[in-house]
Amino acid sequence: MSNPTIEKWHELVRTQNIKGLSSLLADNVVFYSPVVHTPQTGKEMTLKYLSAAFHVFFNETFRYVRELTGPHDAALEFEVEIDGISVNGIDLIKWDNEGRIIEFKVLVRPLKAINLIHEKMAALLQAGR
Repeated sequence: MSNPTIEKWHELVRTQNIKGLSSLLADNVVFYSPVVHTPQTGKEMTLKYLSAAFHVFFNETFRYVRELTGPHDAALEFEVEIDGISVNGIDLIKWDNEGRIIEFKVLVRPLKAINLIHEKMAALLQAGR
């Protein structure tokens, strides 16, 4: 099933276009990180986390391997290798009637990958990326 929101997301990932993220996110978007226990609320915070994720996750090995899409949500399973560690995860994305993302949740496995991602994301977020 083709969906404009998910098509735009795939295009941003493919081109690593961080600047295009803002137009895809609703102002009240909520981001759920695999390494932060509290939801991050609002476009500004979500942009910070997703921008850092673009740097950590989207290398030449990143690929989506499965996609389940409904009228207002999708589950995108991905695989990537980061520093020699195989990472498997899922992006759970919900959008509103205008096609703007209102919820973005990232789930990651195994534990070794979570620890590595926590380290890399923390460094980028502290550096202000």
